Amino acid sequence: MTTIPKTQDELYESAEASLPGAGLGGYALPEDLRFIVKEGRGGRLISVEDKEYIDYNCGAGATIIGHDHPEVVEAVQARVGKGMHFFGTLNDAAVELAEVMVDAIPCAEQMIYTTTGSEASAYAFRIARAVTGRDKVLKFEGAYHGNHDYASFGQFPTGPSNYPLATSDIGGVPRALQDTMLMAPYNDLEMVESILTEQGKDIAAIIVEPIQRIIFPKPGFLQGLLDLATKHGVVLIFDEVVTGFRLAYGGAQEYFGVTPDLATYGKIVGGGGPVGAVAGKRELIDACNPGRKGRSDYAYINGTLHGNPIACTAGLATLNVLSQPDFYKNFHARADKFRAAFQSILDAKGTGIMVPGEASFWQFLATEHAPSNQMDVLALDLDKSKNLDLALLANGIYVLPNVRRFFSAAHGDEELEITLAALERVLK
Repeated sequence: MTTIPKTQDELYESAEASLPGAGLGGYALPEDLRFIVKEGRGGRLISVEDKEYIDYNCGAGATIIGHDHPEVVEAVQARVGKGMHFFGTLNDAAVELAEVMVDAIPCAEQMIYTTTGSEASAYAFRIARAVTGRDKVLKFEGAYHGNHDYASFGQFPTGPSNYPLATSDIGGVPRALQDTMLMAPYNDLEMVESILTEQGKDIAAIIVEPIQRIIFPKPGFLQGLLDLATKHGVVLIFDEVVTGFRLAYGGAQEYFGVTPDLATYGKIVGGGGPVGAVAGKRELIDACNPGRKGRSDYAYINGTLHGNPIACTAGLATLNVLSQPDFYKNFHARADKFRAAFQSILDAKGTGIMVPGEASFWQFLATEHAPSNQMDVLALDLDKSKNLDLALLANGIYVLPNVRRFFSAAHGDEELEITLAALERVLK
């Protein structure tokens, strides 16, 4: 039976009928700029209309080595045909990936599998609560820790919170959860110390993105969090869903030299596939030991896709590439080259736009100084940067408007030249 490929218009007609907003999540491009991907290749996306885009979204940071890396493709192809799914039963790929991860992650003495990064943060909260016997979690304003109810506080603020009161800015989140979540501005150790002094006996965990969107930690901030958490018997959780294996092989923990109690991971450890994890100290992770069933300190975890063999195979192949000598040295040097080239053109045109970031992180912001918290971001001319992003998208540069973006190891000189040419055209 021969199937005639649908056109992009036909696919969108189908999507509009079957998917809310014709989307897959929280992002929707303007109708005149939207496109449907049929293939990812290296540092590029190809639409069903065969238009190429330089991909700086990188699967929300997961495709560090680019799309369809030969080693990953070969490994997955060799694994397919040996079983898609073995619920609740160990498989060899999952065991091997766990061994590699525990060896790579500074805080990891043990780990548990999840399917997504959202699930990882939810389990990390549960572990911290089970071990400490406390209920509250402190997070930072504007931070994203997934799509579950406990994480859905202060994700998309339009103004400063009444710290430490946390409020949800999406629908469907039970009001009863509000008393379990606390809020502080990122990079504000003084506020964190004040909250811990007043409520530390009720706080199970502090969760932090080591790099919050495009906001980098001030010197001493992450170490200060660890010191305060330790002092008050609070579990410090690094959300490494994006920074893990991207900043360095040991993630933000290696890059910044601070080792938390727990760390959460997502699609990066599955090579972009459905694998996540929580890694950390043995006495914390052991709360998930099924031998503890029936005890009040048992943190139940379970998922039909945990340790999926095909995704774990993709993860093993990806981490093998990342562990090669000088990978990060070369990767970061190339990223610095891209950012400097972007900034040179923006400065020459007098745009008043900067390219904040380091390592493989970057974004366009209408400012002279990198932001230090979410309120700094909201104070910027976000319409100006959004218009630039949309114009670039129209010129084949895939960035989500006003959303942090990344470089991949597949971005080379040709991708840089194409991006610079598009930037020149747009700025005219």
